[in-house]
Parts: sequence; C-alpha cells; structure tokens
Amino acid sequence: FPEMLSNPRLMSVQRTSNVVMNQNASLSCHSDSGSPPVTYTLFKHDQKVSTLNRPDLTPALFNLTINSASDVGEYKCKAENKVSSGGKYSNSFNFTLIEPISKPVLSSPTSQAKKGQNVTLSCLSENGSLPITYIFFKGKQNISPPVKMYKREAAVIFLCISSSSDFGTYKCRAENSFRNNTKYSNSFNFTLAERSHSQPLMISLGLILLLFIIGFALAIPFFIIPSYKASE
Repeated sequence: FPEMLSNPRLMSVQRTSNVVMNQNASLSCHSDSGSPPVTYTLFKHDQKVSTLNRPDLTPALFNLTINSASDVGEYKCKAENKVSSGGKYSNSFNFTLIEPISKPVLSSPTSQAKKGQNVTLSCLSENGSLPITYIFFKGKQNISPPVKMYKREAAVIFLCISSSSDFGTYKCRAENSFRNNTKYSNSFNFTLAERSHSQPLMISLGLILLLFIIGFALAIPFFIIPSYKASE
C-alpha cells in the first residue's frame, strides 16, 4: 500500500549556513520514508523557488546563487506524493551572509603623553560581519587578550605610559568568521609631551613679584616711620 511521507529535512549541502555574496550554494530536501515518486518544492518567504521530482527517496538538490541580502532569507521545502494530502513541510533554514572585514583603524584621543599618564587606544573596522575580534600589539608583542565585539563599536584598551619603551609602535588586528581575512591596522605612536616654556617663566615672574612685595614691606619701617617723626 502507498505510504505517507515523513516530514522532509532541509539542510545545506556545504554543511554550513555561512555564505558570501555571489556564492553558489545548495540545499538538500529529503523525506526518509514514504512511497515514491516524490515531488519536492522549495520556498523562500512562502514564495515558490523551484520544484523537483524524484522517482525514489533520494534527496532533491536545489542549487542557488546568493546575489543579495534577500537571498539569505528563510527557506522551507514541501514533499508530496500520492497519499500526502497537502504535502509535508520541512524545518526552516536561513543562510548567514558573512562579509570580509575592512582594514581596522587604530586611534587615540591624544598622541602626546607624559610618563605616568593613562591613555586609551581604540580599534575599529567599519565593514565586516559581526562579531569581530580585535587584538592589540606593541611591536610584535600582543598586549591584550582577544576582544570580541558584537556591535559596530570600537574595541578599547587602557594603558599607562610608565617608561620610555611605552612610546613604541602600536597596532591592532581584526578578524571575523570570514576565512583567511585577518587585517592589521595602521601604526600608532605616542610621543613625549614637551614641557611648556611658559610655565618656568611664570614661576620666575611670580617669585620676583613676591620678593618685591617682601622687600617693600621690610622697607616701610625705615622710610615711612622716620618721615612721620620729622613732620612732628
């Protein structure tokens, strides 16, 4: 007797849901049990994409090309035979569109620092699929654990410029799930902030003024009091 079909399973032939723009991808739709022949229909957002007929219980393979963001939407497939009234529907399947990251930009609110000063470094890739993982370096030595960002925001680290070696060259590295797409930032250097020449000058002028006031105060008993007695 003809047997009703089981609910089909929809999955990626590539064993991953990650795709890039203009990539070819294939979806497999398969009912494990039921009487053939079987008609499989693939839907995207409830719109028919394609229909394939199978004389047996072998999977139906639907070949797709991801040309735009709309092509990664929800897919389902329906399996029908002579005794499956209305057909049987599969699970839903969504592709995840991944984008290579752009070169990150390393920056700081200040490029000049003094010894003992706390500073910050920010690293940001403007483009690329999230999450993005950032690592900071000074020279070839990493100076931070991986910082994973799930939003389009810069990764930030805090540093203390405690010695001359801390004025070296800094970089950061960014990577995401896109394979073989690690990018390094521009180089960034802190420079030693020069002491202001006006500050010693102001201190000197202040000391001179103070000495003048003290001298004037000391001179009062010698000039003012004798002249007062003479007038009597």
